[in-house]
Amino acid sequence: MAGIKALISLSFGGAIGLMFLMLGCALPIYNQYWPLFVLFFYILSPIPYCIARRLVDDTDAMSNACKELAIFLTTGIVVSAFGLPIVFARAHLIAWGACALVLTGNTVIFATILGFFLVFGSNDDFSWQQW
Repeated sequence: MAGIKALISLSFGGAIGLMFLMLGCALPIYNQYWPLFVLFFYILSPIPYCIARRLVDDTDAMSNACKELAIFLTTGIVVSAFGLPIVFARAHLIAWGACALVLTGNTVIFATILGFFLVFGSNDDFSWQQW
């Protein structure tokens, strides 16, 4: 039952984050859809870590290098997701209010992704690998 509660709370967090992103795009005073490009970063951010978890054997000494590279790549993707709206705002493609809404949505979405891996990342009874 704890896995279901965690899944519901994570989906609620994801919905709130996407709401902030959509508000930054679709409010009549902003009306620019450039910030939707951060959706690519939301999709790409868990991929390096998931690949590293599949390839890594915990007893292998080289596994730490693989995990460290995956964390490095994930960090680069997350920093790029926070930098893109700022670059758009500096280039006057979007307003600064839209940038603030998108950055708030980024914070919520990436916290939700981190929460997913903290809750379902272990090899417990309710691991995400079962699905």
